[in-house]
Amino acid sequence: QVQLVESGGGLVQTGGSLRLSCAASGRIFAINSMGWYRQAPGKQRELVAGITSGGTTNYADSVNGRFTISRDNANNMVYLHMNSLKPEDTGVYYCTARMLITGIMRNFWGQGTQVTVSS
Repeated sequence: QVQLVESGGGLVQTGGSLRLSCAASGRIFAINSMGWYRQAPGKQRELVAGITSGGTTNYADSVNGRFTISRDNANNMVYLHMNSLKPEDTGVYYCTARMLITGIMRNFWGQGTQVTVSS
């Protein structure tokens, strides 16, 4: 069974930092792109950051310069380092990965981890 499991969410004050981790497990042949989305209450899910298998990154304008995405290809992990957090960063953060499973490239999602930034 292939799955993505996030960890590292929590409650932090404005200006604080958190690091989210996501582990991919199961019978995975290859992982292409990985990324993080978030969903605030009453809002649509939005892309926060993405990273290709070669390490090319992209960020939402709202987090550029504050968040850093990285990955550990040897261990099928992706991370999101979040600095200078703001109340508007509050939401459920989801890990996503495009993975080659039994000859088919598919998108997978984690269950989400809550990030709450208090003012």
